[in-house]
Amino acid sequence: MATDFGQISRSEHLPARIAAKIGREITEGRIAPGEKLPTENLLATTFGVSRSVVREAIAQLRNEGLVETRQGVGAFATEIERRQSLRIEQGDLANRGSFRDLFQLRIPLEVEAARLAAIHHTPEELGRIDEALLQMTGTDKWTGQGIVADLAFHRAIAAATHNDYFLLFIGFIAERISLAINAARAAAILEEIVEVTIAEHVSIRDGVAARDPIKAGEAMRHHLNGAAARLDLTIESF
Repeated sequence: MATDFGQISRSEHLPARIAAKIGREITEGRIAPGEKLPTENLLATTFGVSRSVVREAIAQLRNEGLVETRQGVGAFATEIERRQSLRIEQGDLANRGSFRDLFQLRIPLEVEAARLAAIHHTPEELGRIDEALLQMTGTDKWTGQGIVADLAFHRAIAAATHNDYFLLFIGFIAERISLAINAARAAAILEEIVEVTIAEHVSIRDGVAARDPIKAGEAMRHHLNGAAARLDLTIESF
């Protein structure tokens, strides 16, 4: 495929922007249904980003049903008749009310996901949660890679529910909420917000690891309410 995606600005949220560009190529037919996408290496070179950013973009497209991945083979544009209709353009969330509503939907989904993950997770799934948390707390925590790790943590929790619909919907929403992570970092002292966010994720992980659904769910609720407050969003709760 000879599509010229072009490099994009580092100031944008890279995975979401790359996913949007590739998504348009698919929906507008320049990447045909069933056609294999370029390799991660080629896409990374084309966009001028790391392979991990490309992987996040492909994961978003997979959550949207536009791409299917085959282990050891690569990523392919989904056949039209198998595509899902779940799609929200990034621009739609420029409206504060719409953004708040999407964030409010996230809370009950992720609280329940944390509870289910506490009950159903395997040692391997807990390992993936720990791996994402380790990346969040490492030297990259001040950079965009910290945001990538944050999203990976939430997807790992969703995967540990053993309910594919949680992974589908939470993965889809989390990619859009990634804009919130950027906004929160921009609106606060970075060192403070990163450390607070990490502590909240550690509490979620500990609740899951302890197989305590109440503790895990409340830790997730505390984290999401805190995230909303850092964005000055008013979220109704009962």
